[in-house]
Amino acid sequence: MTQPATPEVTSDPGGGRPGELDREQLLGVTIGVTSDRRSDELVGTFTRRGAQVVHAPTMRIVPVTEDAELIADTRAVIADPPEVLLATTGIGMRAWVIAADAAGLAEELLAVLQGCYVVARGPKARGALRAAGLPEHWAARSEKTAEAVDHLVAEGVGGRSVLVQLHGASGSGELDPLRLAGARVRTVSPYHWLPPRDPAAVDRLVDATCARSLDAVTFTAAPAAAALLDAAQARGRREELVAALVDGRPGGRAGAGVLACAVGDVTAEPLRAAGVEPLVPGRWRLGALMRELSAHLVEEPRARARTPAGALVVRARAALLDGRQLDLAPGPLAVLGRLVAAGGVVVPRADLLAALPSATDDHAVDVAVARVRAVLPAGLVTTVVKRGYRLTTA
Repeated sequence: MTQPATPEVTSDPGGGRPGELDREQLLGVTIGVTSDRRSDELVGTFTRRGAQVVHAPTMRIVPVTEDAELIADTRAVIADPPEVLLATTGIGMRAWVIAADAAGLAEELLAVLQGCYVVARGPKARGALRAAGLPEHWAARSEKTAEAVDHLVAEGVGGRSVLVQLHGASGSGELDPLRLAGARVRTVSPYHWLPPRDPAAVDRLVDATCARSLDAVTFTAAPAAAALLDAAQARGRREELVAALVDGRPGGRAGAGVLACAVGDVTAEPLRAAGVEPLVPGRWRLGALMRELSAHLVEEPRARARTPAGALVVRARAALLDGRQLDLAPGPLAVLGRLVAAGGVVVPRADLLAALPSATDDHAVDVAVARVRAVLPAGLVTTVVKRGYRLTTA
């Protein structure tokens, strides 16, 4: 006899019983996901909550376990032990130990590093260090390389050998304060950021963002955020993409853009440099990103109104009435969005026509309104003679 499926349990907020996943929390929502590593976790969580996901990794991370340069650098570290080790990422430290082990050098490498003053850029790097038997002496609270560098400069690094495990977003100037303070700085790169496997998918994500047909787009690494901006630049659409993300920012124009969500301040840096202020969770962790983004999207749809037939919610690609998804094409959906956003105020035909970019006359507005009416209970959308249309609100 087939046993009933066990409900998936989560500590995330939802609308079902406490501890049970709300499988309709994100119904009607469309989210872009730019990450390669751990993307299955993001995509799976969002889809299980009812969202549609557009997955387009903008970069891919590749550990260089058999890279000749990495092995050469490892041998050099063993031959000339550093006095200070700065670990910037958990994945990088793990990849380095794996590469050293594959080359038969792990035991010697770890023995050398155990004699170092060990600094971690943040909790992930700290966890990898401890797993390798290298407990940290100090860790940056901000999870930024700059804070770790400032700490070392304050501690005094003049004449000391400092080894830095680089991360994918390392800037060329990040380590300059160490050099200026008299340190002998060496670096090791255990992984590389490479172009995406599917550039066409990235182009589609750029187009969807510019068209504002996403409710949100997530970023879990600074190079991935920079790569999306670069992809838009290559297609001559960077200004459009930035404008869509600016309008979607927390506290931005309601219902006007695409919300950018970054896992932490380091990831957010390329977006902020472009003028985009993303949603950043209080804890810079993937789980926190999923929880806070989900909660934000529930509370802040494109438009919402209370009607006699129930709550009417408009998303980027869908609308829901009393929790039931409506079957609407993009044009009628855009018109419904204008009506809902107006909250019962009459919307002139000209404003509704502006929501239909390919339309040229009022007939297109009448057709779109007719299609909206076809999926709503009678009387929810009324005609105001010589003025326009209005939504009946409760």
